[in-house]
Amino acid sequence: MSKAYILLGANLGNPVKNLEMATQYIHQFIGSVERVSSLYQTAAWGHTAQPDFVNQVIIVQTDLSPLQTLQACLEIERKMGRIRTIKNAARNIDIDILFFNKDILQSEALCLPHPAMQYRRFVLVPLHELSPLFKHPILHKTIHQLLKECEDTLDVKKI
Repeated sequence: MSKAYILLGANLGNPVKNLEMATQYIHQFIGSVERVSSLYQTAAWGHTAQPDFVNQVIIVQTDLSPLQTLQACLEIERKMGRIRTIKNAARNIDIDILFFNKDILQSEALCLPHPAMQYRRFVLVPLHELSPLFKHPILHKTIHQLLKECEDTLDVKKI
């Protein structure tokens, strides 16, 4: 059994309901949802002329491999009607694998841990809520340390 740390995000439709639906699909297709962070609201990252995002981190116990988990996440996004346009565009659901155990993977399809998570407060704040002492397997720093060092200035508000 593996442990996947997954970030959910949405800023179209009803983001809170979209995150709830994604969590139900993850439970159905990936594995048992072990822990769920609070919901956080943050201004959009990158392409900023769009509604604020609602984000959440969940921890899932799964028998799937990292690539099978990725495929299941992409299928859930498809089922929920996500349409990919430009990078950082508004979306009704976004599902990203942050960690998969302490695996390190570099492939065209998937990089683990997520390569940009340490730069984004909207990832680190909910992750810190669940696992402040989890150590990043490449950077060898805890989530608490990464959050303290993060230079991102976007406000991340618990809702």
